[in-house]
Amino acid sequence: MEEESIAHTPTWVVAVVCFVIVAISLAAERFLHYLGKLLKHKRQKALYSALERLKEELMLLGFISFVLSLSQGFIVHICISENAMRLMLPCKKENYRHEEGVKLCKKKGEVPLLSLEALHQLHIFIFILGLVHVVFCATTILLGGAKIRKWKNWETTIHEDMKKNLTQTEATPVTPVRIAHNHQGDLLSERTKGFCMKLAVVSWIAAFLKQFHDSVNISDYKALRSAFGLRHFPRRPYFDFHKYIVRALEHDFKRVVTISWYLWLFVIIFLLLNINGWHIYFWLAFLPLFLLLVVGAKLEHIITRLAQEAVALSEKTQGVPNIKPSKEHFWFGRPEIILQLIHFVLFQNSFEIGFFIWVLVTYGFDSCIMEKKVYSISRLVIGVLIQVISSYVTLPLYAIVTHMDGGIKLEGIGSGLQESVAEWASGARKSKGEQPRASLPKGPSGNGRAAGAVEATWARSSYEHVSGSPRNALAPSPDRGEDEIVSVVVEDGGGGDHHRR
Repeated sequence: MEEESIAHTPTWVVAVVCFVIVAISLAAERFLHYLGKLLKHKRQKALYSALERLKEELMLLGFISFVLSLSQGFIVHICISENAMRLMLPCKKENYRHEEGVKLCKKKGEVPLLSLEALHQLHIFIFILGLVHVVFCATTILLGGAKIRKWKNWETTIHEDMKKNLTQTEATPVTPVRIAHNHQGDLLSERTKGFCMKLAVVSWIAAFLKQFHDSVNISDYKALRSAFGLRHFPRRPYFDFHKYIVRALEHDFKRVVTISWYLWLFVIIFLLLNINGWHIYFWLAFLPLFLLLVVGAKLEHIITRLAQEAVALSEKTQGVPNIKPSKEHFWFGRPEIILQLIHFVLFQNSFEIGFFIWVLVTYGFDSCIMEKKVYSISRLVIGVLIQVISSYVTLPLYAIVTHMDGGIKLEGIGSGLQESVAEWASGARKSKGEQPRASLPKGPSGNGRAAGAVEATWARSSYEHVSGSPRNALAPSPDRGEDEIVSVVVEDGGGGDHHRR
């Protein structure tokens, strides 16, 4: 029976189908529009930017769908040898013959490169993959964010304790620096307790196990907060570290929600390797789990190494142990590698679950492409486990440990500072030939930070005050006795010149 064309289809059928499709599309578009307005109203610039990235991904999926629909007539008329179609099959087929291929291909022994049914199924798979990736990323950031928001109580407790200690009598004066050092005591004793912890193997095993039990506790938060504060806010003990973490994480979410070109290449490679008997998707399910556990252990080990170095340095100098952030403990001195691995893990897990859903909807649970039930159930369990670990363990760990590289993220400070620095940097590059301000030694580049390399330094001044400092955004109770100068060093991509503001 031949399929009817639209010329022989009742008009009411065409109108109803078009109405439903247009209504659903407009409803989705209006939802995203009002969600964007809500985020802008609440001044959630980072999440609004992530929403824009999401729209770009949806537009890309729509373009892929358009290309597939437009080119399907050309693709189904490409004929290849029937023997070539027997190679690298995901499912074995004994009596392999294309009845439609005999009609479409003129030469004997040739079949179409791809049938209309296969194109339709591929179309559905790409859509499900993009949708599952967006849903998984949103779920991860929501669940992980919910855990991070609980740290707000720790931040409030720290502020109350500092206010109480700083208002003691003059007989026992307590300085902000002394309070900050006291916050590191519990972590230093926990992470350096015992001679065995000095052994690299033992410290790595302890770090690996720590991520499964209380991965970030209050002593970790206090110690890392004080280390960050002593480096960037030494005279402002009331800075809001929690607000800084949340803002920076929201900005990083923009990168996680996108599907980069190398991730699409990853999809193509594993579609190629989905050969019957290889069980490639079963073994592939262990890759993100392995990477996730390695990333979690690395983040915990960074905290341990910072504590060990602080104790070792204090023993040499006979001073008070002080945790000093450093990017040397990150892989290749680049904290952004951690985020890239988390991005890959989330996408790969989305690919696994998306492929499972696609096969389940298209072929059913008992199909050959689903493989054995034990493999399918194991993949599903591993996927759920990865989602839980990434949400409740790895993401919170990354959110706090990534700031132990010695730098400061402008997007974490907020108040539109990142955009202001980007605009100023652009102007500085244009005018550097007319009015060179200063020349500094060339620093490392490519660290993924906003608007170039950023250096925030403090200086006292009895005669000069720079108003409107971005650090005030995280310091609700500023000390008016201390003035501050924030300098931003912007590195030119084309040369070694720097400009200071």
